[in-house]
Amino acid sequence: MNCDVLLAPGGEAILVAIKQATRDTPIVVWAADYDPVATGHVASFARPGGRITGVSLVQSELPAKRVESLKELLPNAKRIAVLADTATTGQLAVARATAKHLGLELQVLEFKRQPYDYDSAFTDAVRAKAAAVLALASGNFAPARRRITELALKHRLPSMFTHSQWAEFGGLLSYGPNFSQSFRRVAEQVAMILNGNKPAEMPVEQPTKFELVINLKTAKALGLTIPPSLLLRADQVIE
Repeated sequence: MNCDVLLAPGGEAILVAIKQATRDTPIVVWAADYDPVATGHVASFARPGGRITGVSLVQSELPAKRVESLKELLPNAKRIAVLADTATTGQLAVARATAKHLGLELQVLEFKRQPYDYDSAFTDAVRAKAAAVLALASGNFAPARRRITELALKHRLPSMFTHSQWAEFGGLLSYGPNFSQSFRRVAEQVAMILNGNKPAEMPVEQPTKFELVINLKTAKALGLTIPPSLLLRADQVIE
């Protein structure tokens, strides 16, 4: 279609496909579950150096913060189940290190091929007596938001997710960037390229504000009392 700029939102596979299909067209990424520097698509966040720029949502401290929040919610927890797949390798390493520091064991529920069997995964989590479930950031999980949050509630597992939409669907907690704000920024970057800016000179940006969302309806259904320390830090409380 001879476009002037292309948008690659979501997982790394989308960016790879666009790169293979085009040689010179500028690309703006909205990298939901991968680091474009670590995966070699850009030279650095500050100076991408090629035809790709955009916004990267994955930051190394986020999985750690999510594990820490679950431990704060459940101080006596010994084991947490983690939903992971091929898109979450780096995040899982951070989660493991944080869990070890906090004296937690991670039960990794790793999905290797589609369609993902979430029912069996949650059955395994309950059988292993996991105290909670953490879903790492993967675009592959997004279409099953409602199913995953329903299963967590059905099996009475407190849950932690990566952004507010999960909490709105019934997840107990979410911690991550504001998706609407990051998409607006991506739109601005597209406009900058259309106005003559070069992606090689436009930094790949990362969110600076992260939101903690707590669903009190889910907490009530689980019979949980949210610690005041978490409630005070919450950017949004769903009642």
